[in-house]
This record gives sequence, structure tokens and C-alpha cells, in this order.
Amino acid sequence: MTKTKEHAGDTVSVVYQCRLPLSTHTLHYLADLKRRHLKATRSRWRALPPGRIAVIVLAVLRHDQRLADMAGANDISATTVRRWRDELIALLDARTPCLDRALKKIAKQGAEVVLIDGTLIPTQRRTGKANRPNYSGKHRRHGLHVLALTDERGCLVWISAARPGRTHDITAARRDHILAHLRAAGLGGLADLGSIGLDDDGGDPVVVTGFGHPRPQARTRRKGGQPHPGRRTRPGRTRLRPCEELADPHRAPH
Repeated sequence: MTKTKEHAGDTVSVVYQCRLPLSTHTLHYLADLKRRHLKATRSRWRALPPGRIAVIVLAVLRHDQRLADMAGANDISATTVRRWRDELIALLDARTPCLDRALKKIAKQGAEVVLIDGTLIPTQRRTGKANRPNYSGKHRRHGLHVLALTDERGCLVWISAARPGRTHDITAARRDHILAHLRAAGLGGLADLGSIGLDDDGGDPVVVTGFGHPRPQARTRRKGGQPHPGRRTRPGRTRLRPCEELADPHRAPH
């Protein structure tokens, strides 16, 4: 086999097309945000129109497309795609309502309670020291934790900032001072069993949760390793001896 340093004459950059299931309303909303931002900053030139910029950013955020792949297919650099992504995220963050304003708006509409729940947004596994904080032991995967508040019909009212995946719902609620904002707005909260212990005010609780099942009692053993005959291994259930230990095996309980 002869070695040669000459390049093949028919090699070109291969680009394939794909169809992404994007919402038309979301696409137009991001394109309008980008268009107004360009007009406010008096930017005279962009490599692509706002509509295509919105498509590229949504492909990166919602479908986890690599920056280099999106940049190579549109004849731009990966740094440009990264700048567009951060710019649109900042524009969306500036339009999010504050927690107290969102709760006051819900109270004016006649609502009495809001629903509180935390969720994990799956992300890629990071390298280095930033890997461990994003791992959720409950979901057994890496991601970011967000706390969401909805109305009685389930419509999103407010969402917190993204925190490491190992963050608990109670920790996120206490850092955002959810109880203080609910008391100021005169609203109550309904949460799942993951928020037990969030509101310790037994006289006038703001957040109401369900009741968890009691844990089984610890088994008390003797020195020889046998369970104590006066203790139950499970609540409401006694320990039955095997049939071979009974005097009459036919009288053993079924």
C-alpha cells in the first residue's frame, strides 16, 4: 500500500437535513424577542435573520443539538451559536415575573391555593468536580432541579432558578422564601409528600401535605441473633414460626 499525502478530490462537508417538532407559537415568540432586542440595541447586522436564529437556539435548548453541528450546517462559528443562546436566555429571564407579583396576580383572580412541586430537568453528565452536585439520587441521573408553582388548574405561575440536581424540594422552597411570600399574598399551598416538614407551624400552616406511611419498627435482637418474642417485626403483623418448629405441623396456620 502506497502512502500519499494528497487529499481525495471528492471529499466535501456533508450536511443533512432534519425536521424538528417545534411549536409555532414558541418560534414566533422568540423571533419577536430577538427582533425587538436588535432594534433596541440598534444592531445593524446579523449573520442570520431572527427567525433562523430562534430555530437554532430552540434546537440547541430543546433537542440537545451540539453547538458545532448547528454552526457547521449554517456556515457560522460555534461561538456565535453560544452567544445567541445566552442572549435569548437572558431575554427570556428578563420577562419572567417575580414571585410576589405572580402570587398577587393569582390572588386578584380569586384563587386561594397554589400547587408546589419540584422536578428534575435531565442534562448531560459533566466532567470534573461539577459532576457530583448535578446527580440526583432519587432519579438516578444527572440534571437540574427547579421548583414550580401552578394554579388550581395546573397552569404555570412561577418557576425558580435552576439548582443542582441533588437539591431537595424543601431546600429549594426555603431558599426562595416560599412560605413568606404565600403569607404576604394570603394564599395557601398544596404539596406532595416530598414537602413534609416544610411548614412547622402547626397552628396556622400555609403549606398542606399528605401523610406518609409509618416506617417499620426496628427489629430488636438478642445476643444470639434471634428476634425478641415480645416485639413485632412489622406493624400489625406478628412473626410466624415455620411448620417444622411446631408440635403438630397439620395445625400450622396457612
